[in-house]
Amino acid sequence: MFADTLIAKFGLTRRANAILLVVNVVGAMLYLWRTSLSWAIPEEKGLNSMTAEPFIWVLAALPVLAIALVINVAWGVIILRQRQWNSGRLWLAVATIWLVAIAIDFAHH
Repeated sequence: MFADTLIAKFGLTRRANAILLVVNVVGAMLYLWRTSLSWAIPEEKGLNSMTAEPFIWVLAALPVLAIALVINVAWGVIILRQRQWNSGRLWLAVATIWLVAIAIDFAHH
């Protein structure tokens, strides 16, 4: 309840939105860097290799995705509760950044 009063009192500022945007862009780049460890080697495309790629992905990329999910869900809840629709547009842009990052990752498997 204390957090609700703080949010109601302060809401999201432009600075907070900018910080969350930068955190998400850096997080998406970190996600791509970490997932690149498990991407298929172009020369081996089509081969049925038995590697640890899924395990590498889970250990390297899943923590980044989980942290980003927690941050963005909390951000989305604040936006909806405070009805800060301008922040909501930025949140949708961040969601697009993450969807592009995930699509790039899946394209390399």
